[in-house]
Amino acid sequence: MTSPAPHPLRVGRFRSYLIGRFSAVLAQYAMMIVLGWQAYNIARETMDQSAAAAQLGLIGLAQFVPLFFLTPVTGWVADHFDRRHIVRLTLTMLTAASGLLAFATYDGWVSLPLLFGIAAVMGIARAFNGPAYSALAPNLVPREALPKAIAISSVAWQLGMISGPALGGYAYAAQPWGAYALGSCLFAAALVAMLTIGPVPQPPRDTSRHPIRQMIDGFAYVRSNRLVLATITLDLFAVLLAGATALLPIYARDILLVGSRGLGHLAAAPGVGAGVTALWFSFRPLRREVGLKMLGAVIVFGVATIVFGLTAFAPRGIAMEMALGALVVLGCADMFSVYVRQSLIQLHTPDAMRGRVSSVSQLTISASNELGEAESGFLAALVGPIAAVIGGGVGAIVITLIWARLFPELRLARSFDPPDIRAADVPKENVQ
Repeated sequence: MTSPAPHPLRVGRFRSYLIGRFSAVLAQYAMMIVLGWQAYNIARETMDQSAAAAQLGLIGLAQFVPLFFLTPVTGWVADHFDRRHIVRLTLTMLTAASGLLAFATYDGWVSLPLLFGIAAVMGIARAFNGPAYSALAPNLVPREALPKAIAISSVAWQLGMISGPALGGYAYAAQPWGAYALGSCLFAAALVAMLTIGPVPQPPRDTSRHPIRQMIDGFAYVRSNRLVLATITLDLFAVLLAGATALLPIYARDILLVGSRGLGHLAAAPGVGAGVTALWFSFRPLRREVGLKMLGAVIVFGVATIVFGLTAFAPRGIAMEMALGALVVLGCADMFSVYVRQSLIQLHTPDAMRGRVSSVSQLTISASNELGEAESGFLAALVGPIAAVIGGGVGAIVITLIWARLFPELRLARSFDPPDIRAADVPKENVQ
């Protein structure tokens, strides 16, 4: 009789990984909200609201473009080199970049070109960091503990992603340069945590085929596995359209009139919702009808986005409370969706392909976030921020209904129980 696998949190190197990943994601998304807020404020000194909103779009685009072009390379690198070294190098880059912005803001020479340049550097670092980080987690625990490890890692990532903007908003309200200094310290803490992780198993390197062919394998695997394809693309299109959080600086400054401190409250609200959802999962883990429940969560996400957009028409006395409530629900739904999606993707992908599949997943996540910021910023400049938010929420609901029809695999995903995934499960056209 085999002994049960240890809980992932009992594995020291997984604990280090978890601390490092949470710190890095927290810093990353804190930096993103502060970059947008500072760029918008600088732009508003010389531009009208529409032109300044377009600067938010450019900040998102500056982060997305490097990731878009580097995605095939970063996934291959994560599958062929020590994932720990990749993460350590990129964390060093992110620590230095945020430290430079802290000094520039403190010394008074921060500018829009500098903000765009740092955003691009962050995009390059994250392009390599994300696939290596995601693919590393399954190498740290026994296979029997893998579902729990993936769930815990997904929860930490999502909590950091949603709580980071709140941290950044509050830190900026206290001291603008301090927000970047805090980000630099968090990236440094993540680096220290990664340095404590010793050697881990690496998938065998495939030297029989050209690297370009292997890079294409990640896209081919996603295309051939309809459940993975459905979960990845649902997030891409739904969140790409419903980019309410990208326009928080506009709502805080010009619509709700609550300033940088109010921005912190607005940015914190999704984190509260995500935290409640994560706490619920820790006591009542999701086991049945995971696909249907994920579809329902994305629809709720769209509805919450619409309600947030409508706060512009609410009486001044309740508008802020209404906005906070909508964002809490949005965070709950987003946490639910990401928890299911990340678990399904990781559990249905062989280890030798995890880096490349993770890079494709990261591309869609970045497209839905950074490219979503660009889309929301440019759309807000074109039709106004209110119409952009409400229309995005409607679009997310429509996309979910279409995906439920196009991909019955989503509705039929009953549980997280993974198949017996081996290297042989890679599509036949991808091996020789």
